[in-house]
Amino acid sequence: MKIDKKDILKALEHITVPGEGQNMVDSGAVTNIQIFGDEVEVDITIKNPSLQARKKTEVEILKIIHKEVYAKAKIKINVKVEAPDTKPNKVNEIKGKAIPGISNIIAVASGKGGVGKSTVTANLAVTLSKMGFKVGLLDADIYGPSMPIMFDVPNEKPLAVNIDGKSKMKPVESYGVKLLSIGFFTQRDQAVIWRGPMASKALNQMIFDAHWGDLDFMLIDLPPGTGDIHLSIMQALPITGAVVVSTPQEVALADARKGVAMFQQDSINVPVLGIIENMAYFTPAELPENKYYIFGKEGAKHLAEDLNVPFLGEIPLVQSIREAGDVGRPAALQSGTPVEAAFEEITRQVVSEVVGRNKTLPPTEAIKITTMAGCSAVKKK
Repeated sequence: MKIDKKDILKALEHITVPGEGQNMVDSGAVTNIQIFGDEVEVDITIKNPSLQARKKTEVEILKIIHKEVYAKAKIKINVKVEAPDTKPNKVNEIKGKAIPGISNIIAVASGKGGVGKSTVTANLAVTLSKMGFKVGLLDADIYGPSMPIMFDVPNEKPLAVNIDGKSKMKPVESYGVKLLSIGFFTQRDQAVIWRGPMASKALNQMIFDAHWGDLDFMLIDLPPGTGDIHLSIMQALPITGAVVVSTPQEVALADARKGVAMFQQDSINVPVLGIIENMAYFTPAELPENKYYIFGKEGAKHLAEDLNVPFLGEIPLVQSIREAGDVGRPAALQSGTPVEAAFEEITRQVVSEVVGRNKTLPPTEAIKITTMAGCSAVKKK
């Protein structure tokens, strides 16, 4: 019997491609048919990589050709699997649900505790506010919240406000910075003993059940390490970029390296704006020209060069910075001091990196700075 290619195609129209819902011919799965007397060779391409799908396809082709075309046909089936590419092109994706009105979200992290990350975050926030930006600060250190003390509002409680028929938390405001912290909802001597999911839920409430209003920058003071809170924040919010704080000593740098690596993971992929070196050196008041590198010299600077991320600057080890944080008035508010100048320079570098990041990476819902045309436009009140 002479076998016609048209009859083979017509028969294969009765078979549905596994997982696609179309028949084998219309979907383009049949790539070639060759006939030699009573021998038929069929080339098929499917996208389902499972062995079950492959065997099912082969059996169905054999049955339908024997039934509809020629019962004694000798059939050879070549099944090729082309699984769809499930890995997207590597781009700097911004994840999470944007908060209307918030232009840039900067996560401030450190791999290690005790390097002054919260102090740096507080001073960055007040410096941005002094420059004329609208600033919010989320204290995401659930187990060790310090922002209420650093901003002299330890006894304040966020008020409830009605926004479009919904009750929202109104952040506490201090020195022109809007604040939310778990510290506002606990007693000063009360330990927060929560597992990860509970902590993440509390953070989501402070993020999405709050009325932040319009902000140019939201700073997030992350806890030390690379754990649940970090992942929850990056899943919940479109992070514009991350800043890593470290001291120059090798022990801190080892953890700072891990902090940078966390943000650069393919599954996270948050741009690292740079590294700040805190407690870089000590200069005694009676010897202003002297610098003592107590924790090592330029360790964070060398780490930034090694990791090919920007070095944002260094902050000296100054007693007044600690004292200012303890009394609730961030040191960057001290006009005309070297400390103010140091924080201003670093803040300008952070803003510059954000501007550059927004120009070179794909835009997202929460990305654009609208109050400046570049670093030269940073203004003081």
